Formats: sequence, structure tokens, C-alpha cells
Amino acid sequence: MSVQKSWDELQKMHRACRIVVDTLDALSEAARPGVKTKELDRIARERIEKAGARPAFLGYRGYPATVCISINEQVVHGIPGERRLEDGDIVGLDLGCIVEGYFGDAARTVAVAEVSPQARRLMRVTDEALQAAIALCRPGSRVGDLGHAVQRHAEAHGYSVVREFVGHGIGTSLHEEPQVPNYGPAGRRERLSHGMCLAIEPMINVGGSEVRVLDDGWTAVTADGSLSAHYELTVAVMPEGPWILSEPYPYDRAQAVNA
Repeated sequence: MSVQKSWDELQKMHRACRIVVDTLDALSEAARPGVKTKELDRIARERIEKAGARPAFLGYRGYPATVCISINEQVVHGIPGERRLEDGDIVGLDLGCIVEGYFGDAARTVAVAEVSPQARRLMRVTDEALQAAIALCRPGSRVGDLGHAVQRHAEAHGYSVVREFVGHGIGTSLHEEPQVPNYGPAGRRERLSHGMCLAIEPMINVGGSEVRVLDDGWTAVTADGSLSAHYELTVAVMPEGPWILSEPYPYDRAQAVNA
């Protein structure tokens, strides 16, 4: 089961998540035609370390970079390198960092210059699916409720949900229990309680849900070559509802501390 976090622990995760999102903002600005993906990785590492944090992904299970950069049909875990971004690409940026032993994790898909209406729609729907799941992060909800919300929203727009990769609990480890699938029936799996922290991350495809991993052992792509989008935020379950940990605390702090 997920470890429930104290207010002090949540403050450390808040700082980590804030650094991650600030860095993603910088990467989004830098993601322009002609830029090599390894340059984005350099920016990410420098910003995280300048902020006094440590990259969470670098060296994790052997991953060789600070940020996962996944382009177009690449779903997740793309490795930065010599590839240059092109006008019309959509680019998944997945990033984590560590502050005082606590992790923050977030991802977003960004447009490089002018992208197709189809790509814009996919990005919007994927972000909306994430927000639908976050809205259910309240004590008493079930993990299955979150996945059901993502799947329902994606499929209502004609898209498919990746099943091989899921969200997860997070805290003093990057991946903690419970797993958070982006599909399945509501009312199932673990019950949410105050202090649980979840990294919710829908991955949604224009075509079929199947993926395959390339020979580099990391980069996952859609099996049919269709576009894929990925959004992620780290969320704490609080008495009043969800707290997106990269944002200021939205409720009464006294109640949060004393709960």
C-alpha cells in the first residue's frame, strides 16, 4: 500500500514538484525546430541541479539521461540524443527530481511550432483525461475510479489508452504502491486516504493501444505508428480534495497540518 505522507513530507515533495514543473516550462520554451533533444536534456539537468535538487531519472534502472523525450509515435521513455526537433512534432517531456530524499514527477506533451489539428486535439483530450482523474483524488475514492475516468474520456473522443504503462504511488521512491492504471472499472482497487501521493499519467494514442519497445531497451512506440500524447502530475490526497503538488496548497493549511 501507499505510504501516507506527513505535512512536512508533503512540503518536500511540493518543492520537488515545483522544480520539475518550472523545468518543464523552460523545456517547453526551448522545444523549437532544429533543437537537438540532447540540448533539452542539458537544460533540464542544469536547471534541476541549480535549484539544489537531483535528477530522478538519471541512472534509474540504467536510464542514461535526465529527461525522457518522446516524439510523435513515441509513447514514453525516449532517450535524448542527436535528433533535431522538426516543425509539426509533438514532444512528450517526462521529468523527475529529488529534494531531501523525496521525489517529484511530471510530464507534458508540447507542440513544436505549428502542429496538425489532430495533434492539438489529442494533446487537449489527454490533458483533460488527466484532470478528470485528478478531480477524483479524494479520501474514499478508489484507484479504479481514476483509471475509469481516463479511459472514459479518451474513448469518448475515439482514442485508445496505453495499458502497458501506468501511474504510480510516489514519495521516498520514484515508484511506490499502488499502481494507477489508466483504464478499468470504477469502484475497484485501493481506497484513497489522506496523505497518499500519486503520479497520475495517462498515455493516449490516436490509433490502437498496443505498443512495442525499440532496440535501445527504453523507447516505447505505438505499434501502428500513430501519434501518442502523455501528461502527468503528482497529486496528494487531502481531506478537502486533491492537491497538485506543483501548485500552492489550495485549502486551509491548519486543517491539513492537524488532520
